[in-house]
Amino acid sequence: MSAKPWHHTATGFRNPPGSRHMTPDAGTYWRFIGRMLRNARKPQVLPPGHALSAEEALDGWRALEGRGPALMWLGHAAFLLRLGGKTILLDPYLGEEAGPVRGMSPKRFVAPGLTPETLPPIDVVAISHNHYDHLCADTLKRLPNRAGISMVVPLKLGAFFKPYGFGQVVELDWHDRHDAGGLAITALPAVHWSKRTAFDANRSLWAGFALAGEGQKLCFTGDTAYHETLFREIGERHGPFDHALVPIGAYEPRAIMAGHHANPEEGVALGRDLGARRLVAMHWGTVMLTDEPPFEPPGRFRQAARDAGYAEEDTWVMRIGETRLLTPKLAN
Repeated sequence: MSAKPWHHTATGFRNPPGSRHMTPDAGTYWRFIGRMLRNARKPQVLPPGHALSAEEALDGWRALEGRGPALMWLGHAAFLLRLGGKTILLDPYLGEEAGPVRGMSPKRFVAPGLTPETLPPIDVVAISHNHYDHLCADTLKRLPNRAGISMVVPLKLGAFFKPYGFGQVVELDWHDRHDAGGLAITALPAVHWSKRTAFDANRSLWAGFALAGEGQKLCFTGDTAYHETLFREIGERHGPFDHALVPIGAYEPRAIMAGHHANPEEGVALGRDLGARRLVAMHWGTVMLTDEPPFEPPGRFRQAARDAGYAEEDTWVMRIGETRLLTPKLAN
């Protein structure tokens, strides 16, 4: 009998060896919770060009149909992806709130690029973990044609989707692969955690995904902290990647967040470790979850990418609702 993988425990799952474990004092933690209760529902003044209208977003997606793989940022960590002959949704938080208590949970301050009702027909939905800003029940309820959609999720999360009538629900452990026609999806390790209720901490797994098709490889890291060796190992095993969708927001205070959220500099570092030739910023600019100013991350991300040797055209900060073609970048 083979040994149980290290990240499996008697009751659920844990992070890879060498992951940071943050233990803030009670005062730090509860002061942070107080600030979030005050600030997480406040409207924000959007920078010019931060988001396209729904009409512009849909027109932009349609204009690139038939021209190859394409990516639209829907806001936060949600993306619409066309790859391998499939249309894929990644972590589609398209609802109003990111939490369990309506009227008190963090509220998005900018509309999603598209609503569930205006999305093109979806073939696959991949969800990295069960936090409310990544797994949005309101979005799932509103998706048309659920019977024709395959869900790809980490271990022990599949039961959540049974009431919604999806055509297929596939659970993956880290490094497991699912083939869907011309698209291959592989679950990747991440440094995070899971919890949906007061009683299910780390009972389901968390993951990123490698998606491959049409001669291209894309890495969607999901929610993750940085790790000194993990992403280099992922790059060696599953890369190199043409594109990496990397987290750059929800990082302050570091005494709480460093164990499960990357800051902009760490987002660049993990993309570099993956062997990614282009970086796409995500997990920012949509909902207030932490202390940093909501529009600080892009500037730090761009500077860190320049410092790491990435060209400007390979450092993507997309507008919400914007679609770009995923042309492969040839290695030098």
